[in-house]
Amino acid sequence: MTRLRKMMLEELQRRNFSEDTIRRYIRTVENFARHFNRPPDRLGLRHIREYQAHLFQKRKLSSGSVTNHLAALRFFYIQTLKKAWSVAETPYPKKNHHLPAILSQEEVARLIDAAGTPFHRTLLMTLYATGLRRAEVAHLKVHDIDSKRMVIHVRGGKGRKDRDVMLSLKLLEELRQHWRRSRRKTSDWLFPGNRWHTANHPIDAKTVYHASQEAAKRAGLNRVIHPHTLRHCFATHLLEAGADLRTIQILLGHQSLEQTAIYLHLSKRHLSATPSPLDSLQLKDESTQEG
Repeated sequence: MTRLRKMMLEELQRRNFSEDTIRRYIRTVENFARHFNRPPDRLGLRHIREYQAHLFQKRKLSSGSVTNHLAALRFFYIQTLKKAWSVAETPYPKKNHHLPAILSQEEVARLIDAAGTPFHRTLLMTLYATGLRRAEVAHLKVHDIDSKRMVIHVRGGKGRKDRDVMLSLKLLEELRQHWRRSRRKTSDWLFPGNRWHTANHPIDAKTVYHASQEAAKRAGLNRVIHPHTLRHCFATHLLEAGADLRTIQILLGHQSLEQTAIYLHLSKRHLSATPSPLDSLQLKDESTQEG
């Protein structure tokens, strides 16, 4: 381990960053240095700006991904190297605000039924029934399933926050079947890793991603489906069924209600309940105008 890597690692650990964030930040700085073939402490503002343009123009990354890269470099220069950082010279890019794709409940059913394996089917059902992020599903433990209170305990979610979500009867029965199918019942993890799902570590979040991608192809859904798509469907379908925004915010683990309000733009119930101003106009009959 190089001196700079060790210094950055210690700074990240001292601030109690998650393991995923630590790996991502260190990898970002390594890629930055490799791009210019120079140690990162010998690179400056000009190189950062050039690298930012490279991420957009050559690697075609989204504004959110570029922002994550800049956040890692900003941490390295300010906290590790103790150097000044000019926000004016290296501004975070403007975000593109796109409404997420939403599947109908019939399409969600087709997706789940098209799962390639029973293991993948359980993963997809858990995603849709709970609205959990893929990493949160991957890191569920057996004792997180509380059948007495009919809740699932989410431990150390985004922002290292715990929360509870509902446990549906249909999902509980599916999880019991999943448990009976399990080859090894000594693992703490609800979804153990490795090819046979017998490891003492959880599945990788990529497993959840591949499960949704493969099922979407088998179901003939001609659109890009991610695990997060089922999270969006969970929230939108709850809203359409009459759940209030505050409840959905808590279930999703959103910090602010503003994050959850996006689902108002996706809910058919709210859209159809708002009449168009055209409907209130008193227009002349078209046949009268022709005469």
